[in-house]
Amino acid sequence: MASPVIELSPVDLAVAAALVLVAGVVSFSLRLGLERRLAIGAVRAVVQLLLVGVVLKFVFGLDSAAAVLGLLLFMAVAASVAAVRRPARRYRGGLWRAFLTLSVTGLLTTFTVTGLIVGVEPWYRPQYVIPLLGMILGNGLTGVSLCLDQLLETLDERRHEIEMELAHGATRWEAARDALRAAVRRGMIPVVNSMMVVGVVSLPGMMTGQILAGADPLGAVKYQIVVMFMLAAATALGCVFIALLTYRRLFNARHQLAIALIREQQE
Repeated sequence: MASPVIELSPVDLAVAAALVLVAGVVSFSLRLGLERRLAIGAVRAVVQLLLVGVVLKFVFGLDSAAAVLGLLLFMAVAASVAAVRRPARRYRGGLWRAFLTLSVTGLLTTFTVTGLIVGVEPWYRPQYVIPLLGMILGNGLTGVSLCLDQLLETLDERRHEIEMELAHGATRWEAARDALRAAVRRGMIPVVNSMMVVGVVSLPGMMTGQILAGADPLGAVKYQIVVMFMLAAATALGCVFIALLTYRRLFNARHQLAIALIREQQE
């Protein structure tokens, strides 16, 4: 029989907040200079999570396809902005390409899982669609940002070598192939590493949440297996998609590298 969920009071949350002081003490003792950032991060986390809780409660209560799609769109935009801000370099047009990548791969993977695997009815049921897309976007933006960072860094630092290959008759694909392969590989490493240690080193978020909510552990494991495979597929597709879109942007039809489009990321 499932145990009832233990509700947390404001006092419990206040006590939990004191745990952040441990990180602050470590920073202060070692003179890391992270005290201010830790404080800001803690406040932002609390405010953002509370706002998300209010919004989700409102959307769940509406049970409306339009409301769910609107929230999904907002999540994709936020993930896209985060994805293009993380790399050390950027290029003009990167934001909408990241948005297209995360939207297409995120929605495709989410509705494949909810529609074909879980069998959610109706298709926009927020209790399933929103959390699943959130996990996909969270992992997807990490993969996209790492892929972009590797690709732009390689093209920038090896531009003379790449331009020489192009000058000697190599096609744009031949000149960019190794850089694209390395970028996609780097973007996929986090999710591959997670799959290697899941259940041994760590208990992932969905599985932990379901167990805390009183679900059967084996049932939680089944959902976590679906989630891990879902994240692997979405991350792989996202990395390939953003790499190809960036490649098409930075190499023109005359097989030239438009290196001038790459800029250092401003703080």
